[in-house]
Formats: sequence, C-alpha cells, structure tokens
Amino acid sequence: MSFVHLHVHSEYSLLDGLTKIDELVAKVKAEGGDSVALTDHGAMYGSFRFYIEAKKQGVKPIVGMEAYKAEGSRFDKKKKMGADQFHLTLLAKDLTGYKNLMKLTTLAHLEGFHYKPRVDFELLKKYGEGLIAFSGCLNGEIPSAIRSAQLSKAEKLLQEYLEIFGSNFYIEIQRVPGVEELEDVNKELIKLSRKYSVPLVATNDVHYLNKDDAYAQEVLLCIQTLHTIFEERPMSMIDTPEFYLKSEKEMRGLFLDIPEAIENTQKIADMCNLDLPYGKWVLPVYPLAKNETPEDHLRKMVKDKTASRITSTPEAEQRLTYELDIICSKGYATYFLIVQDFVNWAKQQGIAVGPGRGSVAGSLAAYVLKITDINPLEYNIPFERFLNPDRPTPPDIDIDFADIRRDEVLAYVTKKYGEDKVAQIITFGRMEARLAVRDVSRALGLSYTQGDRLAKMIPQGKQGFAITIDKALEESPVLKLAYTQEDDTKKVLDIAKKLEGIARHSSVHAAGVIISDKPLTEYVPIQKESKAGKIITQYDMYCLDLNAVSNNEAIGLLKIDFLGLRNLTIIEDAIIFVETRTGNKIDIHNIPLDDAKTFKLISLGKTIGVFQLESRGMRRLAKDLRPNKMSDITAMVALYRPGPMDLIPSFLKGKLNQKSIRYLHKDLQSILSETYGVLVYQEQVMEIAHKIASYSMGEADGLRLAMGKKKKSLMKKERIKFIEQAINNGYTKKLAEQIFNFMEKFAAYGFNKPHSASYGLIAYWTAYIKANYPVEYMSALLTAELQ
Repeated sequence: MSFVHLHVHSEYSLLDGLTKIDELVAKVKAEGGDSVALTDHGAMYGSFRFYIEAKKQGVKPIVGMEAYKAEGSRFDKKKKMGADQFHLTLLAKDLTGYKNLMKLTTLAHLEGFHYKPRVDFELLKKYGEGLIAFSGCLNGEIPSAIRSAQLSKAEKLLQEYLEIFGSNFYIEIQRVPGVEELEDVNKELIKLSRKYSVPLVATNDVHYLNKDDAYAQEVLLCIQTLHTIFEERPMSMIDTPEFYLKSEKEMRGLFLDIPEAIENTQKIADMCNLDLPYGKWVLPVYPLAKNETPEDHLRKMVKDKTASRITSTPEAEQRLTYELDIICSKGYATYFLIVQDFVNWAKQQGIAVGPGRGSVAGSLAAYVLKITDINPLEYNIPFERFLNPDRPTPPDIDIDFADIRRDEVLAYVTKKYGEDKVAQIITFGRMEARLAVRDVSRALGLSYTQGDRLAKMIPQGKQGFAITIDKALEESPVLKLAYTQEDDTKKVLDIAKKLEGIARHSSVHAAGVIISDKPLTEYVPIQKESKAGKIITQYDMYCLDLNAVSNNEAIGLLKIDFLGLRNLTIIEDAIIFVETRTGNKIDIHNIPLDDAKTFKLISLGKTIGVFQLESRGMRRLAKDLRPNKMSDITAMVALYRPGPMDLIPSFLKGKLNQKSIRYLHKDLQSILSETYGVLVYQEQVMEIAHKIASYSMGEADGLRLAMGKKKKSLMKKERIKFIEQAINNGYTKKLAEQIFNFMEKFAAYGFNKPHSASYGLIAYWTAYIKANYPVEYMSALLTAELQ
C-alpha cells in the first residue's frame, strides 16, 4: 500500500495556495505516486485543468473540494465573518459524484454565500451520492466542536454525517509538529473513530510544494488579508512550515501509531475512478418543427433568403452548396441557426450590429443569413479561412453589438435557451512580474515608493506578453544591480519569483458567453460574480471552448463572444438623430459603397471620430493613398500595424503608379492586383498555393497557418511539396522557389482579410454618416463621450 495525498490546495485556492497544477502532478509522479487529489477552497476552479494534466502525465486525478459548511441553514446569514464556515473535505468517486460536487459548489455560491460559499446538511443529503467526505482539518465542524469542549455535539455531528455518507465518511486526521492543539483534537478524533468504527484517513492540508516555500506562502496570505508579515497571525507558516507535499516516508513517520490512516488513503484512491467526457462539441437545442433536422432547416432558410441578399449566379449557387455541405456534414447547422437568430433579433430591435468579425466574413451562407454584411464573392475571401474541412475544430463566430445594448442581446439569448443554460465565463487575473513585486513589497512592509521603484525597473513585455522576473534581471542592468546590492530588493524578487504566474483573483471574460443543451451544472460549476451579480462559470475558456485549446482538451460547450463596440453605439445614435431631424431613415446595412462624399472625406484625412481611421498616422496614410474603393480601406486597416507598416511605401507606389508594379509571374496578377502587387492578406497566401501548386483550399489554409506561426519543421516539408507540385504544373524550379520565398517573407505580416474587410466596412459606415450628416454624427460622438 502507498500513501496518497487527498487534501491538496493549488493556486486556485485564490491567494491561499502556491501550488501550480502541472508542478503538483509532476512532483507526485517523480516521487513514485500514481494518484493525487485536488481539494481547493469552496470552488472547483482548477478541477478540469487538473483532471486533464494528471491524465496527460499518467497520474490518477481525484477531483474534490474543501467545502465550507454552515452550522445551520445555508440561508442563515447573520453570524460574523469566519463564524459559520466549517471545512469539509469532499472527493468525487465517479461521474455522479463529480456532477454532485458541481451542484454543491454552485448552490453554495448562489444560495449559501455569506463571506464564503456554504453548503448545509440539506444540500449534502440531496447531492451526497458518489462522494467521499472527510471530517476536515482543525476548522472542520467536528474538530471545532472538540476544540470548544463540546464532545457530545461532536458525536451528534458525526452521527449526522454518517447518516448521509455512511461508509463513505472518514475521520480526517492531521499531524503538524509543534501544534499542540492539533494533538489534543486528534486524541478525541481517534476515540470517536474507535467508538463508532469510522475509519481514519491521514492528510497534510497541502498548500505549497516544498518546505522552503512556507515563507512565500505566508507572504501570499498577507497579500490576501492586506496585512504585513510583521503582524501577528493565528498559525504562521513560518513557525510551522509543514503544509507542503510531504513524501510517503515523512507521512508514514508521522502516523507510526495509526498506520491504517495511511493505508486508507490508498483504499480511498482506489475507490475514486472518475472518467470525464470531453472533447466533443455540445450544442444547445434550437427549436425546430416536428421531424425537422437542423440541417434541413438551415438549407431551407438559406434558400429562402438567397434572392434578397445576392444575385443568383452559377458561382454563387456552387459556393452555397459547397459551404452548406461542409457545415451540415460537420454538425454545425445548429450553430449557424443559433447565431443568425440572435443577430437578426438584435437588428429587428434597432440594435446596431457589426458587419462581421474575424474569419466568419468568409462565409457566403453567413452573408445570406445576415450574420455578416460582407459578401465573400465580392471581396474574394475563401470559405476555408473560416471553416477548414481538414481541421476538426469548430468554426468561431464573434459578433459586435452597440456596447450599451449588448446586455439586451444576452437577455434575449438567456430567455430563449433558459437561465440555467446560459452563463458568462470566468477569467483569472495572474501575478505578473510587476504586480507580484508590488504585492510582495507591501506584504513585507516596504513603502509604496519602494515597491513602485522596483516594479518600474521591470521592463514591459514585448507585443503584449508578460515578462518574467528572471528575464527582467537579464534585460535590465538597473534591476540586476539593485538585486545584487540591496538586501530588500533581493528578498522581494526572490519571493515574487515564487508567486509570479499564479492565479490572483477572478473576474468576468469581456465577451464570452456559454450556451448549453442541459443545465450548465451537468458540465461546469457556476457562481455569481461579486460586483454585478452576473452568473459565471467556475471554469475558464481554456477548459470550456474547443477553439481555445489543442488536442480537444476542453469540455466542448458552445462559446460565443458577444462584443460591445462603442462605434456601433455612435452609429445607432447618429441614425436616430438623422431620422429625428430630417425624417430620413438610414439602413446602414444597405448604404451605397461608392459614395463620393465618403471617399472624399477619407482622402482629405478628415477622419477624426471615424472608426479605425482617426489616428494621425492613419489620416496621413489616407491623404497619401486617396482611397476610392472599399478594397483600399480594407488594406489600410490591415497595413497600419507594427510590421506591416513596412509594406506601406510599396503599396502606395503601386496604387499611385500601377505601371511600376512587378509580379514574379503573370499568374499572380489576379491575386495581388487589388493590393498593388503587395502580399497583404493571409488569404493571398492560400490563393497562391492553390493556383500555383494545386493545393486544396484546406491544405492552403494549413500552409497559411504554418507560415504565420513559423513552424520550421512543417515549413521544410511544405517547401518541398509546394516546389514539386508547382513544377508538375509547368513552372520552373527557380520560379517555384522564388514564389515560396515571397510568400514566406510576407506571411508573418499577413492579416486576416475578412476581419480587415469587416472593420473596414464599419470605418466606411462611420465615414459615410460623418460625410453626409456631419451634425448628427458629431452629436452622436459627443453623446458617447458623455456617457
């Protein structure tokens, strides 16, 4: 028999755990363990992530939680902070237990929250199936009764727990050298165990991995409680540095007199066999007529709406058939029906909706359904950029709404699919280097000025990526000097290194919404966000959304980003002002895209307040380029970014003197002519691969992805493939190499064309209203500023 740690806290016991999940599992495995539990405080934030990581490393995951239990009813909320939140260790034996654990933590947050999320006996009786329960640490209900010399109460509580959990209830026993009170409580717990034949289980209440992490853990607790390390605290981790992942030898040494408490950990681990379903897309149920399939309904809807959106041509009909065949064969019909429903509902309510966002503008079916306002045939955007038939991941449709009316759309979706099936998504703020340094400085009693000075010595990360403290020490000579010569600085940075990267607090994802086919607690625990009271998931998007991870390591719930865009609110207000003053009704989705006033306004650089075009650099580019068609605006949006800016001179030269454009081969002209010989878009890489080397569009999308991410091993294979297939098509080897080099050189700069076209269209919309109704537009702009 082996010892198994069954009471372990990770970083997801927010500001009360230093353990990172991957490091926890790795250490268990390195020490010869084959199982470990995760029991974070009151929530299951890290449970799915832990399950996946443990499986990946070949360790059995035991999913649990250290629940907070109310003395009476979970609805009682009169006691002072800390007086009614007894600890109770719960472990899921199987899928039933896991689902009950999710329901318990959900109801603890939604119904029992009072300083902490609390369960009660009523909930435990209702959702106790499939769970193993321990009596808890010193703060457990039974140990607390013993501590207050209420031994008869302790016995009565034990009997109540046994009524609920029966043979699945264990008396938890911990031994921490130097804590005398714990030994006194243990004596009574052992007596109860003998009297009622309730087995003992040994745990160590792990909060950090290594013994020398105790000081950093203490600092973390100080950050949580807003105290300094010098203030007196009940049980200091510094005085008792014992709450680490002890070895089996250490644990056996502590329990030599009651070896069964050690042996029972393995027996319990053997009882826990959780097999979680994940990796398959879970779609909500879209209401349909009897015996009608989502695929049939989608095809009929597209057919009925086609004539009102596009001119029927063989090319259009072929494209729609091709798209619908892929959408339906992959099981995505329901997704399209759901999105078109709330988008068109929003438009009917007069809520401004964006013309598209991201690659969805590559779908003609989405255009026909009015999900987008970008006709991909007119913009020459391939469908495969949005939905590659060769890739297993589902498509991703994000929608922009007027920012002040986004909540109306969420309310509509919630009402349609059910309050228990819709939630926003949690995110976790992390201890990045600067923040960790500031927090640690405060906890160590340093002044704000000292902490601020150190934090500002850490360079900003490049391109939005956080920099680590170790990397900062390499890059900043000033920081390195302070670290080597100042004791306080060294102490702060050494502790901050242990803290950086861990989860610090939770918040709400700016746009992500989950919609399920069943009550969400079948898949994910939920809670209320503290400030606005929004219902949010306890798992983040990387646990929920298949598009956010690799290898399908997510639950697979439908995630849709409902994004609020201020400029759409400005458009909405301007349209109302125009109608109020002039009586003219503007249908922004059907305005002419060749309006002379609009292009003149842009060409003169009078684009203050115009979406995407109002910066000084963009106004200068507009004056130089003198755009006269939508493709010019689309290219402006794509080019005016770090990196691609280097292409602007070549683009301008080609635009102003088209005779100067040179193509490597005449067959590239049809692909590059709209961007004056410059490779601006990722989709142009796809088209070149398709035309020159006979790649399928799915294969071409794979090449585009490999080039964009600079995957060297894959690029080597693709180079050989491209050149061979180009030669087979009659091109010379030298030319094939030149074309591949040309693509590879510019692929890193390439932008998502459908996204650029969509945002270029919003730019045009705002410019159109400003050019034709300047008073109303500027009034709307001012209104937005004052809101």
